[in-house]
Amino acid sequence: MTPEQITDPVAYHGEGPCWHPSWGGLRWVDMLAGDLLTLNGDGDVDRLHVGKIAAFVRPRSRGGYVVGLENTIALASSPFGDPVAEPAFWDDSNLRFNEGGCDPWGNLYCGSMAYDRTEGAGQLFRVSPSGEKTVVLPHVSTSNGIAFSPDGSLAYYNDTKLRQTDVFDVIDKRLINRRPFASSDGASNDGLTVDSEGNIWVAMNRHGKVRLYSPDAEILTEIQLPVQLVTACTLGGPDMRTLFITTSRENLEDPEPEAGAVFAVEVDVPGMPVAEYGG
Repeated sequence: MTPEQITDPVAYHGEGPCWHPSWGGLRWVDMLAGDLLTLNGDGDVDRLHVGKIAAFVRPRSRGGYVVGLENTIALASSPFGDPVAEPAFWDDSNLRFNEGGCDPWGNLYCGSMAYDRTEGAGQLFRVSPSGEKTVVLPHVSTSNGIAFSPDGSLAYYNDTKLRQTDVFDVIDKRLINRRPFASSDGASNDGLTVDSEGNIWVAMNRHGKVRLYSPDAEILTEIQLPVQLVTACTLGGPDMRTLFITTSRENLEDPEPEAGAVFAVEVDVPGMPVAEYGG
């Protein structure tokens, strides 16, 4: 499987791709620019500035979207409207949000990290549809991808500093029994997504590839990209069989022409509709 470059290198630090029909297909973030990026029908990319940081974006079940900002989330009531920020989660200027995702019951999980990369300075939060905030993991270094198995019984999560993907059991809609799922072989595990058969796609940052694991952690395939900073992936398209992959050129010493572009490749097993935030 050879990925196709489908955008120009429009992002400095592209992250968090998400496919949803309400905004016409693919949306992702240029995280450190604070922008939401949307791929429109003619192939151009629309850009909406939302703040200093745009950490992640997910659709809301009532319409619109939720976006992660530097130290809070913001809610928009329509797919292309401006988001309104909620009160700050913290007042530490060394912290920012980094990634997020939703569970099958409408809860939003969003994780933070330190600007200076202090280990364990971040947290993983769960935000309920009513807006109640709970700290799920109190000591996180670089909170990254989170996604759930098709039946909702497992959750996969990356704290990139650990260079592995972890898995939780999900009991009564809560994450318990965290344990290692798969090693990264030295890569920096970044964003991830789960397909409709429960296989897990993981972006292997700094190693320039995405890797597909079975639910038993067997490596099923790898897709190599022409850039080293591969940040995240998601499944979408009309049949949910297109794997979209975001990339970055953050702090690259040797510029790569394609870094910051989005790539796409057709895969055999379709994805699932993205879980929406219930708030």
